Formats: sequence, C-alpha cells, structure tokens
Amino acid sequence: MQQEIQNTLETLEEGKIIIYPTDTIWGIGCDATNFEAVEKIYNISQRKETDSMIILMDSIQMLHKYIPEVPEVAYDIIEQSEDPITIIYDNPRGLAKNLIAQDNSIAVRIPKDEFLLKLIHKFRKPIVATTANVYGDKIPMYYSEINPNLLNQVDYVVNLEREKVATKLSSIIKLKSNGQVFILRK
Repeated sequence: MQQEIQNTLETLEEGKIIIYPTDTIWGIGCDATNFEAVEKIYNISQRKETDSMIILMDSIQMLHKYIPEVPEVAYDIIEQSEDPITIIYDNPRGLAKNLIAQDNSIAVRIPKDEFLLKLIHKFRKPIVATTANVYGDKIPMYYSEINPNLLNQVDYVVNLEREKVATKLSSIIKLKSNGQVFILRK
C-alpha cells in the first residue's frame, strides 16, 4: 500500500489524473485545487462543467480549511454515519472554481478507508472523486467494468482492490448554512 500511496501522491502533485478505488466505487480523481486538472477530468469523462463532482477530505480540520461555515449538524452526521455519506456545503473556498456548483456549493465526503485517508493526509489537499465512467455510461461497480478507453486517458491507475465489488454509492445530504437538511440520495 505504501508504494501505491507514493505513486499516486507523485501523480497528484504533478497535476495529473488518477483512477482509484474509493470507499464506494472506482473514481477518477485529481487535485481539487487545480483548475487545469479538474478541466482534464471534465474532458476525459465527457461531463459538462455544470455537472457537480464530489471531493474527498481526510478530516474535520481539512473541512474547516475549505468550508468556512460548517453547520453544527454536520459533525453529528459525519460521526454517526456508518455508511459513506457525502454532504453538500455552501460557500466553499480555496478549491478549483470549475468544481464549485452553480449554487456556490461543493459535495464533500470524509472516507473511513485507510488508503484514502493516508493518501489525502500526505497530499494535504482534497481530491476529486467522480465516478470512473464516461458521463451517461453505466457506473462501474468494480474495476473490470471501467471502460478501457477511460483507463488509457488517465496518468495513473492505482493497483489496489481491483477485485472489490462496490455495493452502493454514498448517501448525499445537502446542508444549508442556516441548518436546513435535504436528503438527495439515500
């Protein structure tokens, strides 16, 4: 695992694109603060820049760096959730502008996966985690379902958990700064 973390870290630091196992499904990722790298993901996956993408962070401390106003309820949701949960926050800062949704929000997940936590901790920045598919195609639930053309367009494919089968996507909750909670995907 250490070598994969190092290889992935070097790729991210160079502003390049990775395909990697997340705590849910395989994802395409890059430095979430790098506009050009995010643009590459939109091009590779044929997504429109109006299509939101999720980012991964390693901790509440990192969350505070990029989300100035974390609603109080977010802490309980993050701590009590046993399954992967993505929370959409208002008014992010310090991220690539082309990642931020038209309503000035960003979707964030703090995974519990050891590889992801170590990678993000060493990288010291959030990582994009959108599904490893061409927009509109079936979401790959395991590595062998990833389109080979997609694999050929990225700079590095993590060599871990290639036999793992994803059982579901993360739940998605939108938290407004005023404390309102909206469940978007269960």
